[in-house]
Amino acid sequence: MKENQTIILLSDIIESKVRKEKELAYYQEQIRDISIKISQLNNDLSLTQLIIDMINNDGIKDIKEYMIEKKS
Repeated sequence: MKENQTIILLSDIIESKVRKEKELAYYQEQIRDISIKISQLNNDLSLTQLIIDMINNDGIKDIKEYMIEKKS
């Protein structure tokens, strides 16, 4: 007879799997939320930098003209 036999219950494994799936879903949702916030902040930062650049370049110009000049 073997000593220290371990019995693994299928129900324990399934419960563990379900818990891990829920945890994974939670963190994936958090990542999506954070990604959206990062995107919004990047857009806000770009707009703020554009305004700062326009002010530093001797006043505010027509935005269309400024964007054309910036691309050139």
